[in-house]
Amino acid sequence: MNNVNAILMVVAAMAAFSLEDMFIKHLSTSVSTGQILVVLGIACGLAFAVMAVVTRQRIFDPVAWQTLPLMRAATEAVAALSFITALSLIDLSTVAAVFQALPLVVTMGAALFLGEQVGWRRWSAIGVGFIGVLMIIRPGFVGFQPETLLVIISVVAIAARDLITRRLDARIASSVVALQAYLVVALAGAAFMVFNAQPVVPLQAAQIAPYVGAIGFGMLGYLGIVTAMRIGEASALTPFRYSRLLFSTMAGVLMFGERPDTMTLTGATLIIGSGLYTFIRERRLAHQIAVAA
Repeated sequence: MNNVNAILMVVAAMAAFSLEDMFIKHLSTSVSTGQILVVLGIACGLAFAVMAVVTRQRIFDPVAWQTLPLMRAATEAVAALSFITALSLIDLSTVAAVFQALPLVVTMGAALFLGEQVGWRRWSAIGVGFIGVLMIIRPGFVGFQPETLLVIISVVAIAARDLITRRLDARIASSVVALQAYLVVALAGAAFMVFNAQPVVPLQAAQIAPYVGAIGFGMLGYLGIVTAMRIGEASALTPFRYSRLLFSTMAGVLMFGERPDTMTLTGATLIIGSGLYTFIRERRLAHQIAVAA
């Protein structure tokens, strides 16, 4: 494990994802969600295919096309569809704040599906984190936006993706994993366009830069997070995912004039605080186990 390099990759990936989100939100004012997914999926998929060929990775290795890698790609499609739809409908800073619940959902998923031991303290922290999510979403109150539930769907799907990533065969190259994901994202976008009868918008000059930015930063972020998850310890990397909230909030304020209210900021603080407590608790338990061994 190389946690230092992995941590740097995670922070860089979070910055890249925030910039990708900013460009996607800009595009969503003139292009449908489905078309954005198709363009990003095809462009990034081709780029990762070239990368795999150049680095002499076996794209069609039977190991890479078994059930588990394909399940991972399917969760990626669900996550991308729900996340980009949410970006087009609500503030970038709100999407980023709810998205910070991801590490808590990963911890919960690891306990429920991977058999990892999670004590009452960490379960309590997860509960506090979800209270923070409710403060941001505000179901039943005047400020409730049903579209924020799409971010929850995306968080659950990405948590499933990350848990599956831990179980992938080490022989499968990261570029091939990314290629699979973007191919499925393109297919999901095309299906979404057909199902919702979304028209194809011809490329306009003003859209070229946002497309290039979304594709470029999306690729950098995706490759960074996949590589980081495979070379570093998940417990060590988790706290640095929260840097995405800072980057996204800055982008929302500077580019879209957003002003997160007190409830949103308080909810985000609860989510991050509970996530950091969970991380500290996991590290402490790991240290105790190592000492005992």
